[in-house]
Amino acid sequence: MDAALLAAACDAHSSDRVLEAGCGVGGALLAAATRRPGARFHGVERDPDAAGLARDNVALNDLADRVEISTGDIEAGFRALGLPVFDAVISNPPFFDDPGALRAPSPAKTGAWMADGGLAAWTGFLLKAVREGGSITLIHRADRLADILALLAPKAGSFRIRPIQPFADAPAKRVIVRAIKTGKAPLVLLPALVLHERDGGQHSAAAEAILRGEADLGW
Repeated sequence: MDAALLAAACDAHSSDRVLEAGCGVGGALLAAATRRPGARFHGVERDPDAAGLARDNVALNDLADRVEISTGDIEAGFRALGLPVFDAVISNPPFFDDPGALRAPSPAKTGAWMADGGLAAWTGFLLKAVREGGSITLIHRADRLADILALLAPKAGSFRIRPIQPFADAPAKRVIVRAIKTGKAPLVLLPALVLHERDGGQHSAAAEAILRGEADLGW
């Protein structure tokens, strides 16, 4: 779900270069590339096996002309990749940075759940990876919103925040944050996306349209 929502939130323009930090096997990256056929995409993943699967998925989906995968560690910083800055960056950073607070479901998934350098390392990478005036879009836990804003605010602004609620009468558990590097516009809190109806637990009409690729998560 998080990957699908992140892909739907990517609003890259035609000819833009887009980077995904921590692309895994390419779920969000390939969906975003399919939604934005005029843009070029680059994924960075530190797990060699996951990066290899991402490359296989790029080939299987006939996207090799617009999507590339690099093996690299976010903790090492953007400059270590030797790439020029991008027009937009997207990311679904690991949700936790305290190994004592949560045990990952398996040792193999620890890297996807735990951020070794904390959220600061990820936001620092995103800020370095995007050009001035470029966009940063990430999905994370709603209870980390204050941290995300504080970490991005010194160099980014024009925040637009979309809460993601499981039900209309339940608090948001996720937020999608979009910021512009060097942006100065006032913060905007957008209407929440409600994922499920209480009756039957089905997806809401808005969520269903997004998941089927029939609608974007607009800004």
